Amino acid sequence: MVKLNKIYTRTGDDGTTGLVDGSRIAKHDPRMAAIGDIDELNSAIGMAIAQMDSGDHTAELAMVQNDLFDLGADLATPARDDEEDFAPSDMVLRIVAAQAVRLESRIDAINAQLEPLTSFILPGGSKAAAAVHLARAIARRAERTIAAASEDMAINPQARAYINRLSDYLFVLARHLNHDSGDPLWVPGGSR
Repeated sequence: MVKLNKIYTRTGDDGTTGLVDGSRIAKHDPRMAAIGDIDELNSAIGMAIAQMDSGDHTAELAMVQNDLFDLGADLATPARDDEEDFAPSDMVLRIVAAQAVRLESRIDAINAQLEPLTSFILPGGSKAAAAVHLARAIARRAERTIAAASEDMAINPQARAYINRLSDYLFVLARHLNHDSGDPLWVPGGSR
């Protein structure tokens, strides 16, 4: 259980931040950029939930928010002994394959209810769908940031798979939220 009595510590005043293993890195380190993008994504999903009526999708998105905290913890925990050991344990939180598989299952279930795409869609529609599209775009950025960080350090492959599936899940969810009104479609050259 996490217990935070004091919010500021002053330890980051020198431009560094602590990782789970106690090591310190620069706040502009690629690992921290990825963690920051995950935090922003989690906030955007919170905004999307605030645009929705309570129901199955809000519960799913709340589960995703929890997964994103897991993902942040995973990214903040360097691989053990410079090996690519990403096995979870009682003391090490890691994203596992089942989390991405759960997203795949939801993608398939939601997508089965949608008409096939005949055009690219514009990110918008209802307030809830527009908020989910914004979260999807942030998820794509987080995926790029995680991929960039993985060029310099070992990153859990399941973390990379999860963030990739998450953007797909958010895409089909936004389409589902626009189901009644229809997706706003891109008309190539339509505003010339």
